[in-house]
Amino acid sequence: MNMSPHFTLEEMTVSETAARKGISNVPDNSALVNLRRLALFLESLREKLGKPIKINSAYRSPEVNGSVGGAKTSQHCLGLAADIRVPGMTPDQVVRAIKASGLVYDQLIREYDSWTHVSIPVNGHAARKMALIIDKAGTRAFA
Repeated sequence: MNMSPHFTLEEMTVSETAARKGISNVPDNSALVNLRRLALFLESLREKLGKPIKINSAYRSPEVNGSVGGAKTSQHCLGLAADIRVPGMTPDQVVRAIKASGLVYDQLIREYDSWTHVSIPVNGHAARKMALIIDKAGTRAFA
């Protein structure tokens, strides 16, 4: 099922952990609505960057999220977040490009200098516009 012109429900819910452990990773209706909003955000980002976006992980059921060591309050469980890579761009470049894009995001996190976590706000809530770095040294603001 297409969530947007370039993103499918399958790629936004695929989980090697879920498959390996036999865990369901099927979003409920609320998460489906959020995933569609997230897909449209990623479409806008794709257009601004002029590059395709590769999704490492988007929706995670609470059980899948726990299995991968995700935070109990992870926006992935609500269908509001995706961990992405953009071919030809470093995670730092992706964070800077999103910050400069004018797109409404909730969080940007450069994680372990390997991927960028991007989330959108809960519908009807103000965006926090947080930009962070998470790595072996801990969590800190993205400068």
